[in-house]
Amino acid sequence: MDIETAREYCLSKKGVTECLPFDEYSLVMKVMGKMFALIDLESANKICMKCDPEYAIELREQYFSIEAAYHFNKKHWNQVLLDRDADDTLIKHLIDHSYKEVLKKFTKKLRTEYESLP
Repeated sequence: MDIETAREYCLSKKGVTECLPFDEYSLVMKVMGKMFALIDLESANKICMKCDPEYAIELREQYFSIEAAYHFNKKHWNQVLLDRDADDTLIKHLIDHSYKEVLKKFTKKLRTEYESLP
């Protein structure tokens, strides 16, 4: 998967916006203002995603392309190198997982707003 495909897949999800809050190379994907992915535009080869802590460890042990995310809480964030052994199906699954991890933490008010979106 290339970064443009990853970006488009993220943006296809309900309530998702993109921004560059840190620098011109770190494209942040947010659902209702909460970050669930960061696409590295400089390397054009890496995406960082939120992950359940136990699942994160399991993935790191199973795939060469998945490691603890640099500059993030290593317990909850993985980075995936797009040119290694993670195929498109797995990367989409991990984007979905990250998105759902963020949704699980929504307050009641935020969940109501999310559910009212088209």
